Amino acid sequence: MEIAIKLFQFILSISILVILHELGHFLPAKYFKTKVEKFYLFFDPWFSIAKKKIGETEYGIGWLPFGGYVKIAGMVDESMDTEQLKQPAQPWEFRAKPAWQRLIIMLGGVTVNFFLAWLIYSCLSLFNGEMYTDLTKFNNGIGVTEAGKKMGFQSGDKIVSIDGKPAERLENASINILLGDNVTVLRNGKEVTFPVNKDGVADVLKQKEAKLYITPRFPMIIDSLVSPASKASGLTKGDKVVAVNGKQTPFFDEVSSTLLENKGKTINIEVLRNGKTENVSTAVDKNGKLGVAVDQKALANVVTNKKYSFGESIPRGFERTIEALTMQVKQFKIMFNSKIQGYKNVGGPIAIVKNMPVDRAADGSIAINWAAFWSFTAMFSIWLAFLNLIPIPGLDGGHVIFTLYEIIFGKPVPQKVLENAQMIGVIFLLGLMLLIFGSDIFKIFTGKL
Repeated sequence: MEIAIKLFQFILSISILVILHELGHFLPAKYFKTKVEKFYLFFDPWFSIAKKKIGETEYGIGWLPFGGYVKIAGMVDESMDTEQLKQPAQPWEFRAKPAWQRLIIMLGGVTVNFFLAWLIYSCLSLFNGEMYTDLTKFNNGIGVTEAGKKMGFQSGDKIVSIDGKPAERLENASINILLGDNVTVLRNGKEVTFPVNKDGVADVLKQKEAKLYITPRFPMIIDSLVSPASKASGLTKGDKVVAVNGKQTPFFDEVSSTLLENKGKTINIEVLRNGKTENVSTAVDKNGKLGVAVDQKALANVVTNKKYSFGESIPRGFERTIEALTMQVKQFKIMFNSKIQGYKNVGGPIAIVKNMPVDRAADGSIAINWAAFWSFTAMFSIWLAFLNLIPIPGLDGGHVIFTLYEIIFGKPVPQKVLENAQMIGVIFLLGLMLLIFGSDIFKIFTGKL
């Protein structure tokens, strides 16, 4: 049931984005009286699920749900249908239109993607506001993993800025740090700026939950006992762990790291119970866990829920769109960094479906989290806009580059060059798709997905 809901969300999101993106090409093409032969949701190699011809255009749904397309007469596209290009250009063909009209047609898709993201983010800001983990409320600073320490952090640091820009939200900061160069923290009452160690970044990216390398510091208070060993230990709900084996551990991250040092051993824990100190002996499992659930109420104190008026939501929606776009551009820095090897963490459709958000009720039922769904759709919309603008033949960006060349130099790129470039682009994109799918499948079989 859960995977069906996640798959439904993915297909719905992709369908919305593809239809609107292709409309961005379709509408200006029709406005400039250019013949559109096909308008397809999803790809249709060999056969389609449904199709109907209305006027000069065949509308259909393909069986391969990884995009869609409009086939415009007189244009070299991914179909590699060049037969019509051997004939003299007709007035209704793409190649017969002025370069500025062709440029508008090609930029239509990414323009729609950008404004769609802006609209969604504005609506989310207006109707849902923004809930985030507020770094300014981390009164005890941050707790960091070993990977975080390798990056240059110390437990207790208070993050001030990243690359000179103030840091307010943990959700953004945890990613920006991975993409950034320098971080400024408040450490022992003094501001300290240090370069982000890329070896630490590489270690963080190897983890499934990369954002957990930074957490707010809070005391470890036991909420419930889960394992048989913890139930037999004498620990009770409400116990506050203050020391392990005589070592003071006032915060959860310190308890956690000390437990990892004592995997499979029996330890002595000092807890504060009803205002009194008690000593308890208990076993640590092979994963460095006590088998208890930790009270999370302290985390609520560092959460901010910011509301926006109608007038505020529109510029905030634009800001969120630019933030998402900037994040996509920055991620290429990680992907192509040979030391970090971020390309190993690239996920494809299988990974996306697996990580689609759902709501889980107390009775175990699962439903769609619509706010999270629309947030994902906005992010994915701006992601598609960015990808399509990359100047690779086969993508909108490739066509834009060739058209700009014609506008600047006053002569079109030779038809044979366009055909060869398109072929190279299609082969590259197919290879990239196989690589991403292969990565997903490899991760499934190795337990990394």
